[in-house]
Amino acid sequence: MNVLLGIAGSDESEKALRRTVDRARAVGDDLVVAVVEKPEAERSQDEMYRRAVEVLEEAGLDADVRKLDGDPGSALVELAEREGADQLVIGGGRLSPMGKIRLGPIAEFVLLNATTTVKLVR
Repeated sequence: MNVLLGIAGSDESEKALRRTVDRARAVGDDLVVAVVEKPEAERSQDEMYRRAVEVLEEAGLDADVRKLDGDPGSALVELAEREGADQLVIGGGRLSPMGKIRLGPIAEFVLLNATTTVKLVR
């Protein structure tokens, strides 16, 4: 399966990175990691890029890691379509005090606009 993982600088992205790398290694998925810029995130795009490379090296997995410019949601959806990804994986979703899931703007855009299957890692 061709998997595109979209990450920004959040804790949810870190969790999605680890889980997706573990799955890709276990089942042999072809993986591309796309790092988007999210100015309000805890970590910068450069820091997440380095983190993705580090996690992939630790896992012994050969995958392409790219930085994407522009609107994060649009860039991820366009890359998934252009490269024929079978699945687009993103991290996100926090529970509200009422127990409902709350999505950030990037996750919401991707879920509403992607033409491929989207996996949300929480």
